[in-house]
Amino acid sequence: MNLSVFSESYAQARQQFLESCARRNLAAESYTHPLKGRDQETLAIDVCRVGAANARNLVVISSGCHGIEGFCGSAVQVDLLNDDTWATLINQPDLAVLYVHALNPYGFSWLRRVTHENVDLNRNFLDFDQPLPDNPGYRAIAELLVPARWPGSLASTIQLMLFVARKGRKALQSAISSGQHSHPDGLFFSGTEPTWSNRQIRAILRQHGQQCQRIGWIDVHTGLGPLGFGERIYKGRDNTQDQARARAWWGPRVTSTFDGSSTSTQLNGTLDMAVMEECPQAQYNGLTLEYGTQPGAQVLNALRAEQWLQRTPQAGQELHAQIKQQICEAFYIQTPEWKRSVLEQAREVCWQTVEGMLGKRELKESVPG
Repeated sequence: MNLSVFSESYAQARQQFLESCARRNLAAESYTHPLKGRDQETLAIDVCRVGAANARNLVVISSGCHGIEGFCGSAVQVDLLNDDTWATLINQPDLAVLYVHALNPYGFSWLRRVTHENVDLNRNFLDFDQPLPDNPGYRAIAELLVPARWPGSLASTIQLMLFVARKGRKALQSAISSGQHSHPDGLFFSGTEPTWSNRQIRAILRQHGQQCQRIGWIDVHTGLGPLGFGERIYKGRDNTQDQARARAWWGPRVTSTFDGSSTSTQLNGTLDMAVMEECPQAQYNGLTLEYGTQPGAQVLNALRAEQWLQRTPQAGQELHAQIKQQICEAFYIQTPEWKRSVLEQAREVCWQTVEGMLGKRELKESVPG
């Protein structure tokens, strides 16, 4: 297994992705971002399709929804593109595979989780013509999460601990991460209108998904759960039939925010909403493949520090570098063991997606060996 598919910057990740597409003689379509990257490089969502334009079955593999998490997802995509066995597997008459690289290229390049609008993209797929969901829990602790000075005071830490003591850890997780609209410069801000990335993703879906009968989507994330473990979190409609199909495809380990089995809390405005709205004709089976990195408290602390840094442009260079290193380590573990585990689990999940969509018996008959 070639671990060189992991990159050290957005620019390198994009180059690896485009080169892997070219080696397969696959054309990539680029949706260019209006801003430049950290090193003044071009930013883009790059899309590569394998298979017929009229295929009824579509597998989507996406990376970088939460910018800095793209190091992991990009490596998964490049690994698949470079894999001859995978190329043989997906060479089916009524199947297409769509690789969507760097849904949030700005955050990927600038080592942020959010978009250039400071929006959590995976909370932004909302109907903005309707009243936005309220999050009083976040308002109650907003100034404790991102204080005026960093690191925060002992008093702010104690107040957060008291919140947990009164309402429980799940309540704290929900208050922080489910999405909020009251603090545009805070954590997990959902936005007040569709972001640039939201609009591009919808355009991609209209082009590639509206003719499909079935869509299976694997969206790769990091930062939640045990180290190196890829939690398979169901994304789709809240009904028994669809969740049963997800477990039939990806196994009994599939978790769900609907029944409380996932380490993630119930979220508002997630990516799967765009798929179901833009492609209502398709049977949809979505999965967030979420790889654990550091303990939750460390990841949250890294996010708090990075958000404080964004608010504080006058911060010293040394502190700036320290905080950026801290957030990189929270979402990208640079050990061979972690990287190998990521690729092995992703290959299994992607293979299962094709098997589930086309049927295992038919697939085995069509793939040599």
